[in-house]
Amino acid sequence: MSYQDKTIQCSDCGTSFTFSADEQEQFASRGYTNEPKRCPTCRQARKATRTGSNSYGNSSSYAPRREMFSVKCSECGKDTQVPFEPREGRPVYCSDCYRKVRVSR
Repeated sequence: MSYQDKTIQCSDCGTSFTFSADEQEQFASRGYTNEPKRCPTCRQARKATRTGSNSYGNSSSYAPRREMFSVKCSECGKDTQVPFEPREGRPVYCSDCYRKVRVSR
């Protein structure tokens, strides 16, 4: 397929930018079916706000950071962190002890 340069208006800042034939070919080779809506500057800015590591180990900022609580493991006494606020009278385990307790249930 023969591609030709296209001028597109950015949906964020409103400036016009060129979607080159080479970029179109690259998009097609990756299986993208839509044209970009943002200019390269706005795309880069949006990407920068979305990247960064969250507590789940991936780089999406859509998932909120989890508040972690420091506790002592009820089984081994090791200091650990859990993603919930412990309640009084309920045991809290480190990840190693939790695996053991969960398997024995």
